[in-house]
Amino acid sequence: MFHWSEARLARMNAFEDRARARRVLERMPEGGLFAGHRWRTSPAAFPIDPAVAADLDRLGAVLLRFYQAADRLYRESAAGSRFPWVASVLDRGKPDWLVAMQRTPALRGQVPRVIRPDLLLTDTGMALTELDSLPGGIGLTAWLNEVYAPWEPGLVGGPHGMLDGFQSLFADASRIHIVVSEEAQTYRPEMEWLCRSLAGHTHTPVTCQVQDGNARDIRDGDAVYRFFELFDVDHVPCARDLLDRACRGAIRLTPPPKPLFEEKILLGLLWNPRLQAWWRGELGDTTLETLLRVVPYTWIVDPAPVPPHGVIPELELTDWRQLKTLSQRGRELVLKVSGFSPQSHSSHGVSLGNDLSAEAWGTAVDAAIQGFDESPRVLQRYRKPREVRVSWYDPGADTLIPLAGRVRLCPYYFVAGDGAAAQARLGGCLATVCPADKKIIHGMSVAILAPTATSPTASA
Repeated sequence: MFHWSEARLARMNAFEDRARARRVLERMPEGGLFAGHRWRTSPAAFPIDPAVAADLDRLGAVLLRFYQAADRLYRESAAGSRFPWVASVLDRGKPDWLVAMQRTPALRGQVPRVIRPDLLLTDTGMALTELDSLPGGIGLTAWLNEVYAPWEPGLVGGPHGMLDGFQSLFADASRIHIVVSEEAQTYRPEMEWLCRSLAGHTHTPVTCQVQDGNARDIRDGDAVYRFFELFDVDHVPCARDLLDRACRGAIRLTPPPKPLFEEKILLGLLWNPRLQAWWRGELGDTTLETLLRVVPYTWIVDPAPVPPHGVIPELELTDWRQLKTLSQRGRELVLKVSGFSPQSHSSHGVSLGNDLSAEAWGTAVDAAIQGFDESPRVLQRYRKPREVRVSWYDPGADTLIPLAGRVRLCPYYFVAGDGAAAQARLGGCLATVCPADKKIIHGMSVAILAPTATSPTASA
């Protein structure tokens, strides 16, 4: 019997992989998907173990319950019935009108309808480092799933999961508007592709339009996807009108105008010892333990004096300034701007302790302490992503180049239904693989962006 040699099989596989990578590039929409940004193309989806895929599928329901519980916690605190300090810290730096809007009865129980965690694959499992209620990448991930689907049978979400999920956000609305701020213009091309694709994907007549901050012709009964951060409202001329109309129920707006969901402080509240019994009562043992397993320990950097007999939990420090005295090994910690700031998203406002000099780390600690009233920070345990082996396609040389990298998975959960009937559905998962020497993983030009697929041969 004739057998192909291993070398010949390898050449054949490389030929097919190059052809697939070229097909991906050929399908790129005119004008791209991210304005002014490039990334590396892989011929294959990023492979994950079936057990990891199952964890991803279950995580959406867990995060939805967390958001719903966080909303109840905030409202109880704001009413003064329990934990008044919770509302105080979440309202830091917010204008009075936005605090009042967040507390309006009309918004009770409303949560973001897109939930996207940042998940690092580590040697000890997944680490959920952030939650994004207003994420970019929806159109990109939908496009990647569509393009890779012919040769990736295990694709997370399938070829149309992202489109189906996005449409489900707006119930039976026939007119959908995506309002993109100037600050978010990088993502406008992917949203325009999403609108074009959505119009041809649905069985019922739907119009979808991308608009800038001067959006007009938004009628009562329309649906609006708010693609601008609440800190940026003053630079979005139509924003206040849209938010007010959402509070009156005149339009269907997501995410709702509730800045608590744009705060990393929520992860600090999850770990707060004084709230453990409350979380357990609201979430149940299984959901809470799942969250505590995947979310690294997170602190809110509140400079209020620690009582003489007390310490900061886990750190065993008595003053936040003592962070500056930690050795480099002891600084396996990340400082992040929590929210309501242009420094609170992407890789901005992030300081990785063991990657900085003692002087630079001290400066970051001082900024966290001094900035509490206007722009609170959180401190989080750093869980190092494990190394993965992938390859990317160089179109100039028509060759595949191996890469030792570290990966961030971003699953997109779409929430349909309201209240107790709400369900979070996984539409797709974007993998971002950066070179292993990069300490912080984000969509840089040397990163590979690819969909995610289940593979029995992938390592967990």
